[in-house]
Amino acid sequence: MAAKGNVLIIDDVPARARELEQLVSSVGFATTTLTQIIGVNVSLGIESEFDVVLCELNLQGVSWKEARRVLREMDAQVPAIMLSDTVNAEQMMTALRLGASDFFVRPIDDKEALVKSIERCVRQRSMRRELRESRQRLEAANNELRATVKVLEQDQQAGRQVQLKMLPDTPLVLDDYVISHTVIPSLYLSGDFTDYFTVGENFVAFFMADVSGHGSSSAFATVLLKNLFARKRSDYLRLRDHTVLSPVAMLKHANKELLGLAVGKFATMVVGLLDMDDNTLRYSVAGHLPQPVLVSGHGARYLRGEGPAVGIMEDAHYEEHLIDLPDSFMLALFSDGILEILPPKNLIEKEKYFLQVFEQTSESPDQLVTRLGLDRVDTAPDDIAALFISKRG
Repeated sequence: MAAKGNVLIIDDVPARARELEQLVSSVGFATTTLTQIIGVNVSLGIESEFDVVLCELNLQGVSWKEARRVLREMDAQVPAIMLSDTVNAEQMMTALRLGASDFFVRPIDDKEALVKSIERCVRQRSMRRELRESRQRLEAANNELRATVKVLEQDQQAGRQVQLKMLPDTPLVLDDYVISHTVIPSLYLSGDFTDYFTVGENFVAFFMADVSGHGSSSAFATVLLKNLFARKRSDYLRLRDHTVLSPVAMLKHANKELLGLAVGKFATMVVGLLDMDDNTLRYSVAGHLPQPVLVSGHGARYLRGEGPAVGIMEDAHYEEHLIDLPDSFMLALFSDGILEILPPKNLIEKEKYFLQVFEQTSESPDQLVTRLGLDRVDTAPDDIAALFISKRG
């Protein structure tokens, strides 16, 4: 049977020490007895094997004033019970100054009280050990967590660099047309993405996507959308497949691919096709807010469109709109992260304010970015992506 605890007995009277040892051993404690303590090196620190010390207060040749300094220096952590043949106020104060947990006067008539006091000290010591071990385990877990977070941050940073490489060149200048973009992620990786590219000699296809959620999984979905549009552009060039020229057809393909990904991701999107020969815009909206804004000499207005987000339902229906563009204009598309940093509190007021900013700002995307404060945002509460298409008259 395992001992109930380890007790160190310190008494310079051997017969008295043996009597105490017999009492303590009889109730199940392991004992170690010291009758000569001068020159003895005993560890009473946090790693000590002892659970409690039973110490005679009236040791010959021991200065308790000096002992207090020694105990302090050795960072004694083992609880002590002091014993004495006599009791007076000075002895009691000495015991308390030494940090005694309890004090008993010989002869010990109530041996049960002494045993309970020892058990209480053993429990105290055991709890301290458990607390120390818990702290050590917690510290080890925290160190492991910090290392894991560091690896994840490095992965996120590497992924962010890859995602930035996926973005199109900005600005892209095509005769009188200028196309540019900006993306501000809330984390290292962004679920917001935009792309644009020429198709043939007179078309520019573009899209704005806002994938649900944040982080890696949302960023992977943007890779899928980027790849889809790149494939369809290639199909047009190699196979004369005109799918990429149809915003509705591209939304249907995006819807199918996100559903096939089966990771619970959906995305709001705006897909457009700019015809530079005719100066027209063909576009479709898939649940995206805010809707595209067209700014011209006649003011600013939203380009309305309806349709569900892609990646939610198989039989989704989308509308396609065709409009003639002014000789001079700016078309702006934003992800909904922009709404988070606008001053008004509710959505209707935010949309009104948003349109007012366009009406009060020149047709320069740089001035608009400054007016909206995007040039001063390092990290946003939500991802923010912006796409600008301008034509100089």
